[in-house]
Amino acid sequence: MKQLQDKIMQDGKVLSDQVLKVDSFLNHQIDPPLMKAVGEEFAERFKESGITKVLSIESSGIAPAMMTGLVLGVPAIFARKRKSLTMSNHLYTADVHSFTKNETNEISVSKDFLKKGDKVLILDDFLANGQAVLGLLDIVEQAEAELVGVAIVIEKGFQPGGAMIREKGIRVESLAILESLADGKVKFKEEGPSL
Repeated sequence: MKQLQDKIMQDGKVLSDQVLKVDSFLNHQIDPPLMKAVGEEFAERFKESGITKVLSIESSGIAPAMMTGLVLGVPAIFARKRKSLTMSNHLYTADVHSFTKNETNEISVSKDFLKKGDKVLILDDFLANGQAVLGLLDIVEQAEAELVGVAIVIEKGFQPGGAMIREKGIRVESLAILESLADGKVKFKEEGPSL
């Protein structure tokens, strides 16, 4: 998606050969017009899938998931990393390890919002090692819902997550795939097959 790639080139900051900082428009401060365009792009790519729910994880996946749900006309659900007083039981849970934060969180989704028969699009801001997607996939399976695919705003193509998820036969649509962050420069991978 050229608009996203242009924004990454303009405002993204390469912190190392593994880390791209995009907090000025994606995961701290949000660029609403860009998120609207992201939602429209994902809705277009998955329009024939019959999606009934968009599932993400807090907090960085919420904005693109909400915009995608808005365009599709379906609810966006986000897995919580911390339980609130109102979420004590009746939950699907899974463990997710974050390499960026070097911590493992138990994520949870209320059983009231994800049901057997739902057609679910998993959506997240970044795909690196694939742990968030695997945790969300676990929750979809617990709910006996149907996964229609995985939507990723930015994929680190040089890390194993994308290949691992695709090897499971899961459709992955990434709007920007980073081939490299070497020498402080962003290099995008040319778009290839989604599976």
